[in-house]
Amino acid sequence: MANSKRQLFLKRRMRVRNKLRKVNAGRMRLSVHRSSKNISAQLIDDVNGVTLASASSLEKGLGIIGKNNVEAATKVGAEIAARAKKAGVTEAYFDRGGFLFHGKIKALADAAREGGLKI
Repeated sequence: MANSKRQLFLKRRMRVRNKLRKVNAGRMRLSVHRSSKNISAQLIDDVNGVTLASASSLEKGLGIIGKNNVEAATKVGAEIAARAKKAGVTEAYFDRGGFLFHGKIKALADAAREGGLKI
């Protein structure tokens, strides 16, 4: 029987996350979530189970409320890099989840790199 789109997405997300965990032990995880209306990113310390920094297109300060385009992803990426620096984090690994590394996800990663976060 064929799997649903959601089941395939969850399977792909866990495959990506487990492969990254094996290679990047001890580093922080930059996790990205994209919905149809918004995009968000979190910097997570998996050892302690704590979110160190987060940024989202839902925040009023970024001026992109309710937008989910490449421009919004770029602003969220730059903001998460600035907040990571403030939290004392310079290196993280990029967890794209089940999303393809293209378009908005790629724009967020590139903006975080330009902001000084080593991904």
